[in-house]
Amino acid sequence: MSPPLLEARSLYKRFTSAGNGWLRMGKGVQALSDVSLRLDAGSTLAVVGESGSGKTTLARVLLGLLRPDRGSLFFNGREYTGLAAREGKAGRALLRPVQAVFQNPASSLNPRHRVGKIIADPMIYHGMFRRGSPALSRRMASLLEQVGLPHDVLAYWPHQLSGGQQQRAALARALGTEPALLICDEPVSALDPSEKARILNLLRHLNRDLGLACLFITHDLSVIGHLAERVLVMQAGRVVEQAPTWQIFNEPRHPATRVLLASCLTLPRTAWSSPPGNRDGATGP
Repeated sequence: MSPPLLEARSLYKRFTSAGNGWLRMGKGVQALSDVSLRLDAGSTLAVVGESGSGKTTLARVLLGLLRPDRGSLFFNGREYTGLAAREGKAGRALLRPVQAVFQNPASSLNPRHRVGKIIADPMIYHGMFRRGSPALSRRMASLLEQVGLPHDVLAYWPHQLSGGQQQRAALARALGTEPALLICDEPVSALDPSEKARILNLLRHLNRDLGLACLFITHDLSVIGHLAERVLVMQAGRVVEQAPTWQIFNEPRHPATRVLLASCLTLPRTAWSSPPGNRDGATGP
């Protein structure tokens, strides 16, 4: 049996020092407590919870941006706990298949660089292409087509793009290194409703057409109804419920899950009245 693409085992993370006085007095914040998850290649998982539940801390730990206090992380069966990209060629090679799309595209795109450089730099950094090469130009044209952007945006500055275009550029940058896993931290919360729907549809197509595994971090269950196969619900740094999406929508067991469902103005409940055995050719869990 092959190992999962991504596995987290009993992660703990506590913040004990910051600018706030109450943290300096030693009370601290237990951001993650015994958090475990598994994600197979090509599958989709949503991590949901209210603000402060530990979702973004979990994303940063999974990306190697934060070191957990305890616990282990594995990608394709290889441990990478605490490994940072700066730790040499081996670290860069291991983390290259894991890419991220963040909440605010305006802050995740370097305002001092044109869009073309922003998209090209990760591929050059990982040694996939040489700057200015015809192969790089062809690859960038293909990426723009994948995310639905015209070629002329390569010459634009990030501030010249709309919010939706900025997020598409961020997606193109993430896809450039041919990742196996995309971690999306609130990827549509900063967008207007129409652009939110377009980006969600794009992510769904990327998962289906490229076999790209996706982990979605969100506080809003309504945005992942047709995206995620499974949902992990967090509260106060702990996993309180984990189940197939149809079950979360129709048979929520934990009060925190029911609160999140109640906070959504509209929910596609009819689409989840039973395990989605015939939906888009998917099979039930």
